[in-house]
Amino acid sequence: MARLPPLNALRAFEAAARHGGYVGASEELHVTRGAISRHVKHLEEHLGVLLFTRKAQGVRLTAAGARLLPVVSEAFGNIVREAESISSDASELRVICPPGTSIRWLLPRLEDFRRRHPELRVRLTTDFLSDGGFDAAGADVGFSVTNWPHRSKPLQTQTLFPVVLTPACSPGYLRERSLASPADLADCELLHETKSHTDWKDWCDAFPKFGVDYSGGQDFPNIDIATKAAVMGIGVVMADLVLCREELETETLIAPFPDLIVTSPLGGICLLGDTEKWNTEKVAAFRSWAYDTAETDRRHVLHLLEGGVG
Repeated sequence: MARLPPLNALRAFEAAARHGGYVGASEELHVTRGAISRHVKHLEEHLGVLLFTRKAQGVRLTAAGARLLPVVSEAFGNIVREAESISSDASELRVICPPGTSIRWLLPRLEDFRRRHPELRVRLTTDFLSDGGFDAAGADVGFSVTNWPHRSKPLQTQTLFPVVLTPACSPGYLRERSLASPADLADCELLHETKSHTDWKDWCDAFPKFGVDYSGGQDFPNIDIATKAAVMGIGVVMADLVLCREELETETLIAPFPDLIVTSPLGGICLLGDTEKWNTEKVAAFRSWAYDTAETDRRHVLHLLEGGVG
């Protein structure tokens, strides 16, 4: 393998060529004019050709120097750009999180993470990972559910809290409908957080004796909008006991059958990411913070599973 030219000599040559002389190069690189001259001479000796013709007003590139300059300039430019990109990547944490989880869990807590880790710039994308997968080129860590089927590739996951569901509606809707039995839900307007109706399907599969048809009702793009529709009295939403905790505790939503709760087969809300980045310093910091922050939610759900919502 050919021996590479000395780096300092290449830097001196490139700077002298840009400035048209040794004075400007010496000022840019904070060395003496003589040091620039020695570096250039060293490079010429290494290559066996002259790179400059010296004139009273400065230097001019020879044919060999003109050939070398764009190669060196491009190489230094690439090094600078890549070094800046690496430095930026180390200090920027890219998080992808579906809108409902973002609005109802992550965003109200995210400022705490920023206070704890001021060295990191958090860039949040509120998007939906339709296949439950993860694009490492677009994010460092993401939110999903633990047991999402048919992920495109194996990923690292860390469950934050389980997804536990129960029907809920506004107090006014409850009074109007007089929901005395779970079977009365069959005559209600069901509100779905996705077009797939998996929220209501999971509950109906767990309690088939009540004869509720989950195929009907209204579809919404995420749990936040479906929950707000329920608060407005439009129908009955399948409430997540963590993500809808505020409405249930303030009784803007009521769970008419608090003992009829089901744990989602899709598992819990989790963090996920590629193995390559999973234990990097910035992702590990976010994972630790998120898991510790979710402790109260895990205890809350355990309490409700033991005793029901009411």
